[in-house]
Amino acid sequence: MNTDDYQFTLPEHLIAQSPAPVRSDSRLMVLNRTTGAVEHGHFFDLPRLLRAGDLLIANNSRVIPARLIGVKETTGAVIELLLLRPLASAGAWEVLLRPAKRVKLGQRIAFGGGELTATVTGVREDGARVVEFSASGEAFDALLETLGRLPLPPYITGYLEDPERYQTVYARERGSVAAPTAGLHFTPELLDGIRAKGVGVQYITLHVGLGTFRPVQSERVEEHRMHEEWYTVSEDTLIAADETKARGGRVVCVGTTTVRALESAWLIRNRADYGDGSARSAGREYSGYTDIFIVPGFPFHVTDALITNFHLPKSTLLMLVSALVGRERLLRAYETAVLQGYRFYSFGDAMFIV
Repeated sequence: MNTDDYQFTLPEHLIAQSPAPVRSDSRLMVLNRTTGAVEHGHFFDLPRLLRAGDLLIANNSRVIPARLIGVKETTGAVIELLLLRPLASAGAWEVLLRPAKRVKLGQRIAFGGGELTATVTGVREDGARVVEFSASGEAFDALLETLGRLPLPPYITGYLEDPERYQTVYARERGSVAAPTAGLHFTPELLDGIRAKGVGVQYITLHVGLGTFRPVQSERVEEHRMHEEWYTVSEDTLIAADETKARGGRVVCVGTTTVRALESAWLIRNRADYGDGSARSAGREYSGYTDIFIVPGFPFHVTDALITNFHLPKSTLLMLVSALVGRERLLRAYETAVLQGYRFYSFGDAMFIV
């Protein structure tokens, strides 16, 4: 597959710079993945569109203030650091630096007048750096809350007055460096209405990192390598999915990160040979790093329907959604979205693929 096959034209004014005043007032395109039929509504219509007996599964990861602005101790040059993921050694993180060329191995970066420092200790093949912070554990978390900033995507140029608008209302587990944006449209009241409809609600955790927003730069899709992201899925959630399917309900994933976590956990669960039947015992968890790359031809084992935002051209997210609905059908729906003035990307509108 050619990466250019996932290109489309998007007018700049359709890139949302701020969230809708009320989360659930975002527009919602409903796309039938069998017929290609399109309907238009709003996200608050979701309880009507879901069916009693469906299971809604969402990502409860919380965005950390992963953007740090510091200075090189030797020269005072300003350096921007983006946390990607913690490493095994206490205080060690994989990060992106900007400008990276100005920071050599062994150099220290100071934040908050020296309250926190980071020493560069390694360079990855993909250009990411390894740093060791002067603090770890709870002390590091506390400093990060004070010194860090939310890492808004670069295409959002405005100021976000309320940082909680870049968090889902059910965000609990700290660790993401970007929001699982399909979930930004939910309100507590909407979730209550969904449960009242007889729809189950479950949560998984996938900490959104470089794997989600890293652009595809290779000409061939198959040559792209996903960056690993940490996830946790409980066996209870997989059992709930099995039971939902058995009685004719749909497993509705909120966001591409939920799809990646669930499909990764299913593959591990069904490849494992525990010998004692414990692979499907309630209480078991499937955790680890996943680099699963879902493209057309992928056999979905858990996902029946998907709630997702409108994604960047030539992105892994667009490819994942194409795997569920078909590339041509999805791109036609995107053409319709452009003509209808839907808002795109993180703070944009949503699509419900059924």
